[in-house]
Amino acid sequence: MKLLLKREFLGNDYTVGSLFIDGEYFCDTLEDPVRDIDRDGVFKGKEIKIPGRTAIPYGKYGLTVNYSPKFRRRLPRLLDVPDFEGILIHRGNTADDTSGCILVGENRIKGMVLNSSAYEKRLVELLGSAEGEEMTIEII
Repeated sequence: MKLLLKREFLGNDYTVGSLFIDGEYFCDTLEDPVRDIDRDGVFKGKEIKIPGRTAIPYGKYGLTVNYSPKFRRRLPRLLDVPDFEGILIHRGNTADDTSGCILVGENRIKGMVLNSSAYEKRLVELLGSAEGEEMTIEII
């Protein structure tokens, strides 16, 4: 299963994108601000990671679904993200809820995603049904 996250609005306080699953639009996303300005997947020069306030670098990552002790439920987890640990895809509403993770939902209010619990649940179900297959997410 292949996920694609297309970042569409790169603001000073948050990033809005669209998430596709195997080429089909799934939902909107919300992340922390992007600091990988040259989009090469590496922080260098003036591109400085601010812990808990920085979107992950552009690139392609492995994906799994496993239990999150913090959230006490199964969630999609990105694998081998440079300079980051524990990057999940989960519910939330604003960039304050991300800590570097990807929030799913509907971007109907500026700087927010709504109905995120339903999208998280559906995403976990879809990815769970693909366990055993290669799962990836590419961020462009």
